[in-house]
Amino acid sequence: MEKAKKYFLYARKSSESEDRQMASIDSQINELNVLAKRNGLNVVEIFSESFSAKAPGRVEYRKMISRITNGEADGILCWKLNRLARNPIDGGEISWLLQNGNIKHIQTHGGSYYPTDNVIVMAVELGMANQFIRDLSTDTKRGLKSKAERGWYPAGAPLGYTHNPLKRKGDKEIIIDEARFDLVRKAFDLMLSGQHRPNEIRKIAYKNWGLTAKNGRIISRSGIYNMFNSPFYYGEFEYPAGSGDWHKGHHQPMITQEEFAIIRKLLGDKSISRANKYEFKYRGPIFCGECGCMITAEHKIKRQKNGNIHKYIYYHCTKKKADINCLQESIEEKDLEQQISGIMGKIEIPAEFCNWAKGVLKEQNRHEVVGRVQVLRNQRIAYDGVLKKLDAIIDMRANSELSESEFVSKKASLSIEKDRLHKIINNTDERVGDWLETAEKFFNFTELVKERFDNGDSDTKKSILLALGSHLYLKDKKVSIELTKPLQLIEKCSDKVGKIHSRLEPPKNVDIQGFYAEKYASNPVLLRG
Repeated sequence: MEKAKKYFLYARKSSESEDRQMASIDSQINELNVLAKRNGLNVVEIFSESFSAKAPGRVEYRKMISRITNGEADGILCWKLNRLARNPIDGGEISWLLQNGNIKHIQTHGGSYYPTDNVIVMAVELGMANQFIRDLSTDTKRGLKSKAERGWYPAGAPLGYTHNPLKRKGDKEIIIDEARFDLVRKAFDLMLSGQHRPNEIRKIAYKNWGLTAKNGRIISRSGIYNMFNSPFYYGEFEYPAGSGDWHKGHHQPMITQEEFAIIRKLLGDKSISRANKYEFKYRGPIFCGECGCMITAEHKIKRQKNGNIHKYIYYHCTKKKADINCLQESIEEKDLEQQISGIMGKIEIPAEFCNWAKGVLKEQNRHEVVGRVQVLRNQRIAYDGVLKKLDAIIDMRANSELSESEFVSKKASLSIEKDRLHKIINNTDERVGDWLETAEKFFNFTELVKERFDNGDSDTKKSILLALGSHLYLKDKKVSIELTKPLQLIEKCSDKVGKIHSRLEPPKNVDIQGFYAEKYASNPVLLRG
């Protein structure tokens, strides 16, 4: 039997379940070098890679085979035969090279293979390796489908969410990402306002809020569109993709289904019917209060006997749900618009109150600076504590006080905590002061909002309506809307401010701002708000 003269050492490991029990690449190389020295095998080069062998295409493996066929080596040293092949193409190639004598010897940790051996033995081992991959694929697909049926999205967590690190792989539930969830919701709010396009929103989120994709970079153009088009955010998902199998998720929704429908409308969803010639101001964000279908609009023309022609726009339920009999009647656009203007009147505030309220809030923010500094100091102490623990386990590993598996486990846990605290520290100052920015935004929005709505063009009217809140319904020819929480507070303030302005008129030659500021400050309801 001709003995091989030169050996290539090949080490491989991947994330497959059986491979996770395999020794690490460094351990494989160390053990195989000992084996080579003991058996007098001449190892001329080492090839290693972290890649699955379930399909052809491994880079280092192909380099090794190419150099063997060129005669640079005639033997292979590997941990097990399944390190070389787990698919029939690579397995057949190894068998053929061995039978032809291109490879004169394959030495593993547990056996040897020569050209003169019974080929059936090697074929069985390679076949078992291939069958493992086939079974693994079937079991994985079955497991992912079962997970979806239990209400858990069996894929990567979308932006704003993360996997529960306390659960083992395969059972990890999707939970909110504390560092990103609120920021992603802010992005949805900007989209719902109707005043920004997705590409603008991703830039604002990155520059002003520090919101990044999970790779730490700005969200890509396709990424922001995929986010706004994903039903996952209102609590549903399709799995497998394109299968038509929809599942109700157990994760915490970020938006409502109504808000999702509004966004799809704003993005130009082709599945939502559009007029061929007209773009109606209030079609899209309003839903029927009886059946939940979308409110649509149409033109109607009335011709009088005297020749006069009158054009009207009517809004009515689409009545697209076949299983219900919606009895809601249509409403003329001018009546609908008058009701919406009335809602604006309930939250409108004069410029004097807006200036006074923002001044009070800024003063409160200055008082909170001391507390904010203490919060940041405590967070940095916790962060420094984690860094010390990481340094300690590195020293313990160097002194062999921790096994490799213990070190990897502890390092992974501490690294997660370090990243979490780092994000909190970076976002704390912004988040603590974020209430001030939000309050100022809503005060600016409500300042003379009714006047801006009544005198605005179609786009202005629609954008103002979309910014009011969610759950905008039309029932019995009456419009109702659930205002956002800040606007609910401003609505209470607006009522009190309106009474102050209607009851009191400042004397001539008096500072109007100062006169009303004194009245606002003496009202306990306004101060609480």
